[in-house]
Amino acid sequence: MLKVSVIVPFFNCPFIADALDSLLNQTYNNIEIIVINDGSTQYKEKIIPYLDKIIYIEKENGGTASALNLGIRLATGDYICWLSSDDIFFSKKIALQLEFMKINNSFFSHTNYYAINTRGRIITPPLGFHPSSRVELLSQIIKGNIINGCSTMIKKNVFSHLGIFDEKLLYTHDYDLWLRIIQKFDLHYLSEPLLLSRIHKDMGTKKYSSFIKEENKTVIKHHKANINRLIVDYTSKENQ
Repeated sequence: MLKVSVIVPFFNCPFIADALDSLLNQTYNNIEIIVINDGSTQYKEKIIPYLDKIIYIEKENGGTASALNLGIRLATGDYICWLSSDDIFFSKKIALQLEFMKINNSFFSHTNYYAINTRGRIITPPLGFHPSSRVELLSQIIKGNIINGCSTMIKKNVFSHLGIFDEKLLYTHDYDLWLRIIQKFDLHYLSEPLLLSRIHKDMGTKKYSSFIKEENKTVIKHHKANINRLIVDYTSKENQ
């Protein structure tokens, strides 16, 4: 039975219990839950009831990418998922996505999702987006990140080919990795919403929006030439 490792970076998040409950309630049983405490000073007590059910590691604060990378190094699963400590997986998320990846022989996939508020109530229609062709995907993703990281599932050996998250990128390490992956592997999209992504005042995308905007420019500049070459190649193949 294939194993799925779920990495949960944790830093001063009051919603951590909701995230862990959603993992313990998965319908798929062969799951490894790895919680990386990235130097938290608050809400650590919320993890105590789960210690016998998870792998729990404390480290000095180094940012989300460093926490994810430590989790990837420790993971023994065949597939890797990431769950932010303020988000929630639907109970069938891992089962459905893993089966979807097996059917499609996929190395990299993402799913549809909803946004929720601090009380866990859904506040948006499904937010997932997946272009209809590889050319359209490449054209859209080089403009900005269209993939919710917590909706992804990645075959672990992808990291052996491409490396892990770039820890120098404090806010766009995920975007950079997706751009690296899609240059080598197809991206598969599961249209069923399987993630609840929480919106709140302390979330990083709100607190650090100006920094994210500048870092995005750096990531795009780094990958744009390669992505544009792929667009030309795939456009030529589609027109043949």
